Amino acid sequence: MALKICFTLLHNTLFHHHPQHSSSPSSSSSRTFFSIPSFNSSTCVLHHESHNNNDIAHFPTFFTKRKLNLTLLVTTFLWSNLSNTSGALLMAQELELELQRYTDSKEGFTLLVPSSWTKVDKAGATALFQDASMGSNNIGVVVNPVRLASLGDFGSPEFVADKLLQAERRKESTKEAELVATSERSGDGGLQIYEFEYTIDSTRGGKKRIFSAAFVTSKKLYLLNIAHSDKPENPLEPHKRKILEQVLHSFDSAA
Repeated sequence: MALKICFTLLHNTLFHHHPQHSSSPSSSSSRTFFSIPSFNSSTCVLHHESHNNNDIAHFPTFFTKRKLNLTLLVTTFLWSNLSNTSGALLMAQELELELQRYTDSKEGFTLLVPSSWTKVDKAGATALFQDASMGSNNIGVVVNPVRLASLGDFGSPEFVADKLLQAERRKESTKEAELVATSERSGDGGLQIYEFEYTIDSTRGGKKRIFSAAFVTSKKLYLLNIAHSDKPENPLEPHKRKILEQVLHSFDSAA
C-alpha cells in the first residue's frame, strides 16, 4: 500500500501534463521542465516551452517547495528500495548455489541442505547431514509416529518451544538453554509448521545456535534440528545464518 501511494504521488507530481518527447532534435514537439523560482518565492511553476523561446505557456499546475521536496524524497525512497530488492535477489541466487534439495519420499519430507555437507548414518536420526569442517554443526530430521492429527492439537508454538527447551535442559551436558524466537508458517497444502530459534551452552561443544521446525501429518511427527557453533570468540557469521534460515524455511512435507 505504501509503495502504491508513493507511485501515485510520484506520477501526479512529475508526470502530470507531460508531453511526448521526440528523439529527433529537429522535431517541433515540445518539452517540459521545472523552472526553479527565486529564493524569496514560495512556489515553482511548471512551464511548457516550445522551441520558440518567445512562446511560453504557463500551465495552471503549481508546485510548492514542500511538494517538490517530497517528490524528490519519494524518488530517492523508490530507488533505494529497488536497489535493496536487487541486492536481495542477488543474495537469494548466491544462497541457491550453496544449497541443494533433499527429499525422502519414503518418510515424506523435503528440505534444502548445504551442498558441501555430508549425509551420515546415525542411530535415531531419519536423516543427518554434517559440516565437513566441524561435525558438531549438523542438520538432523527425526520422524516418529503420533496420535495427533495436527501440531495444533499438541499446543501453541510457545508451548512446543517450552517442551523442546525442557528436553534440552534435562541433558547432563546442558548448562543453559534460552529461547530466542518462535513463529508459525503454512507448508504444502496449508500444513501447520512451527519454527523455533534458541541457544544452548553445553559442556560438549560450548555455545550453539539451534534452529528447529516441526509439523504433524499422516499421524507422524516431523522434527528438524539445525545446530551450529555460536561461540563469543567465533560467532555465527551472518551469511551462514542466512543459509541455515533457508534450510529452516524449506522444511516441509513431500506429497
